[in-house]
Amino acid sequence: MGAHAEITFRGAWIATVANIDWPSTTAIGNTEKQQAEMNWILDSLQAIGINAIIFQVRPTADALYYSELEPVSHWLTGTQGSWNSQTPWDPLEWTIKQAHQRNMEVHVWLNPYRVNLAKTDISTLSENHIMKKQPDWFWNYGGQWYFDPGLEQTREWICTIVQDIVQRYPIQAIHMDDYFYPYPLGKKTLPDEKTFAAHPRGYTDIQEWRRNNVNLAIQEISKTIKECSAHVQFGISPFGVWRNAAVDSTGSKTQAGITNYDNLYADIRLWIQKGWIDYVLPQLYWEIGKKAADYEILAHWWANEVKGTNCKLYIGLAPYRLENASPKTPWGKGNEINKQMQLNRTIPEITGECFYSTRPLLRNPRHVCDSIKAFYLSDIQSESDSNIMPWE
Repeated sequence: MGAHAEITFRGAWIATVANIDWPSTTAIGNTEKQQAEMNWILDSLQAIGINAIIFQVRPTADALYYSELEPVSHWLTGTQGSWNSQTPWDPLEWTIKQAHQRNMEVHVWLNPYRVNLAKTDISTLSENHIMKKQPDWFWNYGGQWYFDPGLEQTREWICTIVQDIVQRYPIQAIHMDDYFYPYPLGKKTLPDEKTFAAHPRGYTDIQEWRRNNVNLAIQEISKTIKECSAHVQFGISPFGVWRNAAVDSTGSKTQAGITNYDNLYADIRLWIQKGWIDYVLPQLYWEIGKKAADYEILAHWWANEVKGTNCKLYIGLAPYRLENASPKTPWGKGNEINKQMQLNRTIPEITGECFYSTRPLLRNPRHVCDSIKAFYLSDIQSESDSNIMPWE
């Protein structure tokens, strides 16, 4: 079985894009209801042993916090850049205070390149949105707009956002997920040939150049954070597969159709080895034994990647997959999350877990919260409060 792992980071993602977790659509523009929902979320997470939240405050080059750089998010107020009739408040400042009162860390989750979701009319962007001011910094792929990763101005802008947050808020980490270059859409090519031609930086292979674009961004963000604070960490939550072994013998024995290195141009291995990130939190949203991407194989692969480095390894788990799962699937037959948490404790390099995402987690599919609580809070009395969520 191996040595028992000590799980010290027990996290949950709170996604705000498209109102996935918070605020609910019925709370948009209503500060009192938004605060009530967040309090309920924090209480409910604390009750099952969660000691850290990963709070999304910049989903689409906007802000769920006070910012003089980017407009307030329409996921919060209903209209980007406008509070409408809502009394202005700072959700990040308020949530940090509430979380810290519960002894929970706050990791601030930023999406670096994304401007909008597909099918979102960009005419709804605020007049003070950076894309309105600097349209040449952006390109469109599949109906979505993105900062051009090949531009130095993009890296500088993202670092400015990071610096502003780290300097003003008592947070524990800056966090970014798997959205670097966009996920490929069939054979549709990325519209970055002109940028490559104008700013090749010595590269002749556009794929190597793309990876270097992201490498430079990660390196510069890391440097920005460390210059502002010796205590704020930098964490990345990548897609679960770096590369398949069929393409690179040092990759994982998987058959993933998409990989970080080859499709998202995110060379996580390099970032770990260079010490640019403090923790890596791969999204292992597959079951144990899955042929194309086996959770157990990947957990061991990532554990091997952090050996001999200062990078901590946490694992991203997917309670949302338990919801409405067919009884014929591993997710519907039993508590797959329970099995994965048991496995994690046999791999000493794994020192944390995080659940995507909060709203499906707290609906307690297949009693997953009970399993988590059994792992995390065996010595805490069971809660007697109602499990009715304020948004339902």
